[in-house]
Amino acid sequence: MSARLAATAAVLAALVGLSGCAGMSRHDQNVVGGAAIGAAAGAVLTGGSAIGTVGGAAVGGVIGNEVGRGR
Repeated sequence: MSARLAATAAVLAALVGLSGCAGMSRHDQNVVGGAAIGAAAGAVLTGGSAIGTVGGAAVGGVIGNEVGRGR
């Protein structure tokens, strides 16, 4: 799978996933958004590696959690 295809798939999955966030708290939305952005970045940076995508999602989720706490 090419890096561009992996990134496109990750972004589309994030958009579909985030459309269901209307009933979530702002903090939860930050966590999910951070995980989605992290997954896309991990996929791009590692050429579509599953480990890179999951790792990026984990790091992005943690960052989203910390950003959400400040509000």
